[in-house]
Amino acid sequence: MAITTNDLKNGYVLDLDGELWSVVQFQHVKPGKGGAFVRTKLKNLAKGNTTERTFRAGEKVERVTTNTVDMQYLYADGDQVVLMNNDTYEQISVAADGIENADLLAPNAEVQVLFVREAPFRVELSTFVELTVTRCDPGAKGDTVSNVMKPAQVESGATVNVPLFVNEGDRIRIDTRTREYTARA
Repeated sequence: MAITTNDLKNGYVLDLDGELWSVVQFQHVKPGKGGAFVRTKLKNLAKGNTTERTFRAGEKVERVTTNTVDMQYLYADGDQVVLMNNDTYEQISVAADGIENADLLAPNAEVQVLFVREAPFRVELSTFVELTVTRCDPGAKGDTVSNVMKPAQVESGATVNVPLFVNEGDRIRIDTRTREYTARA
């Protein structure tokens, strides 16, 4: 759908030069001399980088329809993961290598899927996940130096660093953005 730069709003997704860009910020500028223009800050949806770009006022740009859907992770099937729409119970398969921190997905985990042009584009995990520790070394008695961490494997198969007091069978909370232990659940 073609729109003019006068109609831009934050969050709109644009197709510019074959790449998808989200409008982060925009400003209409009317200088004393010359024509009006629109200064924008855009974020590349595939790469994550941001850039600033200036358009003439009234210039046509291609707006892409997007939709965010809450879905549930069901299981891994080879190099694919199967997700289910919480409202329609429809299942879709998405490439696992396209999901950041896919190894932190536990069955029945809630995820958000961004659909661009009716096709899944990006899968985002919730900010925090709670997983059970399945394997870790016991902490040594008397080893109480602060901030000492040990590796632990969780039920999804991922390995994260945890404090010495965490044992097998404990449920822990992990920040999916940094892959760090935050608390016991």
